[in-house]
Amino acid sequence: MTVEEGSMAPDARYLCPDGSEATIAAHRGRPLVLWFYPKDDTSGCTSEAKAFSERAADFRDAGVALLGISRDPPKSHLAFIDKHALTVPLGTDEDGSVTEAFGVWVEKNMYGKRYMGIERATFLIDAEGRVARAWRKVKVPGHAEAVLAAAQALG
Repeated sequence: MTVEEGSMAPDARYLCPDGSEATIAAHRGRPLVLWFYPKDDTSGCTSEAKAFSERAADFRDAGVALLGISRDPPKSHLAFIDKHALTVPLGTDEDGSVTEAFGVWVEKNMYGKRYMGIERATFLIDAEGRVARAWRKVKVPGHAEAVLAAAQALG
């Protein structure tokens, strides 16, 4: 399944770092930047989480919520948040339902080895739950700034 711009964002359940459950649909009523990243505490994922953290106040001022999701367990998220002083919420896709619903659980190829993993992707979801923008195969440098500009333009 691939989520397209203009389609309704799929609803799925994820775990918060404190172990509580939440859903994507629970964010309706205000825009949401939902970004998927492969793994806590790796270089690209750390840079991306730090970039969103550095701009968290700007997103908040624009009335936009932030949420990063990977398949790492809540305990890993807590350590990642603490180690890098992250100010953005992170969620765990424990059963794969969120990554599969958004079409970001994909076959990857590294050094000739094929495996399944999370494609770095970001979705800007409007207050009604519709995907306003989708960025696939994200390159981290400048990405948070581009997402912020698109979020501010939702106004």
